[in-house]
Amino acid sequence: MDEETRRAVDAAAEQLPATDEFARGRVVFGFDGYLDRVREVVADRSDPEHYDRLDTLAGFGDRIERSVAADSSLSFEWLQDGNRTGGHTSHLARAFGVWSFDPVMIGMYGDPVHEAFEAEFGAYDLHSLGDPGVTDAVEFDDGKLMLTEIGDTMSLDWAALDDAFGHDRLAEKLDGARLLGTGYWSETPDLPTVFDGLCDLWGAIDDPPERVLVDPGDVRKLDADRLRAGREAIGRLDEVTDVVVSSNRAETDVLADAYAGEAERSFEAAAEAVAEALDPTWFVGHGVERSVVVSGDGTDSVAVPAVSDPELTTSSGDHFNAGLGLALVAGLSPAAAVVVGNAVAGYFVRTADQPSLADVRAFVDDYIEKF
Repeated sequence: MDEETRRAVDAAAEQLPATDEFARGRVVFGFDGYLDRVREVVADRSDPEHYDRLDTLAGFGDRIERSVAADSSLSFEWLQDGNRTGGHTSHLARAFGVWSFDPVMIGMYGDPVHEAFEAEFGAYDLHSLGDPGVTDAVEFDDGKLMLTEIGDTMSLDWAALDDAFGHDRLAEKLDGARLLGTGYWSETPDLPTVFDGLCDLWGAIDDPPERVLVDPGDVRKLDADRLRAGREAIGRLDEVTDVVVSSNRAETDVLADAYAGEAERSFEAAAEAVAEALDPTWFVGHGVERSVVVSGDGTDSVAVPAVSDPELTTSSGDHFNAGLGLALVAGLSPAAAVVVGNAVAGYFVRTADQPSLADVRAFVDDYIEKF
């Protein structure tokens, strides 16, 4: 806890509208879609009914290292602990639907639409572009391991989007929307072509979104040419609308090394290096201990109230982005917006549930006491 965090929390408490004062409306999310199988790994099993869970990613890594050192194969027993729809579009549409916005989902949901997406989002304005990816999300107390089959997002570009959906229909959905959210660049390598296409489309829309939220995802998967193309496309898109790029701590470090050269950097310095390279309206980095935002007003750093026994960590970053998107729609200042992002993510990891607007307000009001 520090004075900078206290000021940010005070700003969020002052600027966040009351539940009945929120100006809702349409929000658009593209262009992915995943089916997540939440799993846990067995450390030791005593009998068919009883076992001990392998509770840390570090412990998982230690077992792999010992196996490699012994030149031995290795097997794990894992158990499925639920199914859920996932990806940027699912997590953010779910959140904004709970908050009584009107989500438009344009992504990979199957042909015909998979029953899991139909069951959860059938009442939304949902449009499928192809087959979803499938992710095994292995939960540990200190992190998670994501094993993913990408699906059709890998081949999506501006031309494919036109073939599957149509640029005129996209313009229609964006006209009057409060926010456009896109993710993940790492799983859609040609997403920069979509950003360039949006630059051209923006002028043909009467009332385009004032803000575009971009989640790069695990950018370690992208080569230097794609990183360079994305850097240039994000800059061009920011010339026609406000672009907010949001990455977790590890992704921020990777982007900083890619654009500014490998070096030991603080979280704040890494975020500033990425912001200088991409030149968005805001660059936001979110982490377990702190979240930072770099804007035209400088760099703000906000401490995160830790939770010792999280209920669920998979998709905590998407929930941070949902809170950040909510703050963008509400017009909050950068530091206050990061507090709201932390609040939505914090509620989720503690409960494995989506907060209502009243829950978000309560978390912000009690933010300091949670340290």
